[in-house]
Amino acid sequence: MLSVNLHLHSNASDGRFSPAELIRRAVGEGLTVIALTDHDTIDGISPALEAARAFPGLRLIPGVEISTDVPEGEVHILGYFIDYIDGNLQAALKQMHNSRWERAQKMVTKLEELGCPIEWERVQEIAGEGAIGRPHVAQAMLERGYIESFKEAFTKYIGRDGPAYVEREKVTPAESVELVIQAKGLPVLAHPLTLPEPERMVTELKAAGLVGIEAYYAGYATEDIDRLVSIANRHNLITTGGTDFHGLDNNSEVSIGGVDIPDESLKDLLALARQTRLKPASP
Repeated sequence: MLSVNLHLHSNASDGRFSPAELIRRAVGEGLTVIALTDHDTIDGISPALEAARAFPGLRLIPGVEISTDVPEGEVHILGYFIDYIDGNLQAALKQMHNSRWERAQKMVTKLEELGCPIEWERVQEIAGEGAIGRPHVAQAMLERGYIESFKEAFTKYIGRDGPAYVEREKVTPAESVELVIQAKGLPVLAHPLTLPEPERMVTELKAAGLVGIEAYYAGYATEDIDRLVSIANRHNLITTGGTDFHGLDNNSEVSIGGVDIPDESLKDLLALARQTRLKPASP
């Protein structure tokens, strides 16, 4: 079995480590194929590719994770092998980046109203140059002692049903799939079991151009994986997998190399990428 992780985040979005450090840690864990899939940004791809040149045994796939909302929950679309210099993609992600900033500010205001004040400046410091996300708000809460873990921040305060949750401007799942395709990438549904009826969403997104689902994911039991593989087979989709590594909470997060992905899944992804590159451009 190859050492693969196709779902990693750097501090270009809401991860802890810089793209270069993420590359070094992946190599240290013995990974041979990885994808950098930061939330709604491709800013980490160029420095990651530069760092990866020092490790010829590592293959880095340029990627992104686009956040969307539906009434029953969040839907995230992973884009693999994207043209990360595509102008339309960059413009759409820039708009999402600005929305994240505004959303985080509103969350800080709500937390203060709930008796859990945190400094907006500290949230910005934690995020650094990356796109601000909820994990940065959670880190500031943890430092102030309002919570004992990142999980508690989401379950009690900033999760979808929490009192400090704030919606933000997002594209629809189908629009995200189309955005990835326009950037010459391969769209895959991330962690499908965050939805109550994942197959219904798969059916809808397959019509938009979805090519795969993330079946091998941190925390998924064998029966979960079997269910998702069956869904993929019914809809003629490939399966991918990864740990969704952020590096923020050592007490609860799966390690950077912590999910087993069948070799066949990677081969299917690479084969599809080759086919896509060989297709003639649309008139």
